[in-house]
Amino acid sequence: MTTTSTLTFDAAGFEAFLASRKDEPQWLTDLRRESFSHADAMDWPARRSEEWIRTDIRAFQINKFAPPVEAPAGEVPSVHQLRDGVEPGGVLETFDSQVVAESLDEDLAAKGVIFGSLERLCREQPEKVRPYLYTVVDPDHDKFAALHAAFWSGGQFLYVPRGVVIEKPIYLGSTLSNGGTDTTHTLIVLEDGAEATVLHESNSVDSEASGLHMGAVELIQKPGSHLRYVNVQEWGHKTYHFAHQQANIDRDSQLQWTIAAMGSGLSKVNQSVDMVGEGADCQVNGVMFTEGRQHLAYHTQQYHRAPNCHSDFLYKSAQQDKSRTVWRGMIKVNKIAQKTDGYQRNDNLVLSNHSRADSIPGLEIEADDVRCTHGSTTAKVDEEQIFYARCRGFTQKEATRMIVSGFFQQIFDRITIESVRDALAAAIARQVREYE
Repeated sequence: MTTTSTLTFDAAGFEAFLASRKDEPQWLTDLRRESFSHADAMDWPARRSEEWIRTDIRAFQINKFAPPVEAPAGEVPSVHQLRDGVEPGGVLETFDSQVVAESLDEDLAAKGVIFGSLERLCREQPEKVRPYLYTVVDPDHDKFAALHAAFWSGGQFLYVPRGVVIEKPIYLGSTLSNGGTDTTHTLIVLEDGAEATVLHESNSVDSEASGLHMGAVELIQKPGSHLRYVNVQEWGHKTYHFAHQQANIDRDSQLQWTIAAMGSGLSKVNQSVDMVGEGADCQVNGVMFTEGRQHLAYHTQQYHRAPNCHSDFLYKSAQQDKSRTVWRGMIKVNKIAQKTDGYQRNDNLVLSNHSRADSIPGLEIEADDVRCTHGSTTAKVDEEQIFYARCRGFTQKEATRMIVSGFFQQIFDRITIESVRDALAAAIARQVREYE
């Protein structure tokens, strides 16, 4: 499926998009109109601004893509990586930002769990959605964020009531056609003492597909809640991927957030975890693997707003061919956030003479009783390791795959979901070629 619509992300396209929203509540339409007016007044990110200086979007032309107005026609393909060996408690799948599958176990619904299309639930249960939507992600962060706030479609909403524990994972799947557009918005809310595991994967119909993703993720955790959130991004290698992702975690809550980025031609993602209550604890695991001319830029922030919080960010990336990764991390500590324990690290394994890894860790600390550390390493595969493995019967490719898998093993060991570990290991292994 390829996009043939003449609509684009301008005023005419926005009005057509609004006309396609059936029975949308007025408060949401007003929010969209305000966001579009802000986006229309904004310039595209400046080439020399610090945030974008390492990511060149001059080749990006938004008028090549259409807003998600029409429902997909014909057979809808499904691409799954995280479903093997998993019995989900709820499923929501979108294709080109339109919901195509939606289910929730009856026993979870009976406990008060709300799960389904964000677009639908804005109409049917606004009292649950409206207090949280866009309370974490800033729709005015840049033009991409504002356009997303105006044009988001489909979307996913999960609400877990106080004290409810969801034993089975919740599965979210987003698929893009060749030339398609995805503007889904993910909103997850866990009340006091609630627990959940969410598996979210984003795929194109094939590895060379083009497309556009402008998305956002909002994770909201109340005191004492526990969330495991896994996000695997494997869009086609001609797809643009722009996203703003943020979590707010309150007192004594725990978050394990795993991100795997292996797709898209160009990605620019802002990810932040804000610890807003004392004793909050977060662990973020990031895997990036690039090839060809891929460019993946991830800017992370661990923001300590309250005392006695712990954060641990570990990103590992490997680059093949002429690809490039950019990781820019920041530990930010407010004055009141005493007894902060923050750690961030980025390790890079450069697999060719033409690939590149930019790593920029940073600290911004206003408190005086903290422990904050950061580190970064960049290296090539050790030729002695290759030689040692080949002397014992491994081929060049087998040796390289084994070494690369070992490089990522530290991340895999931190992931507590076996099916996710296996899926990520397999995804990386199938992309590794011989070391140049």
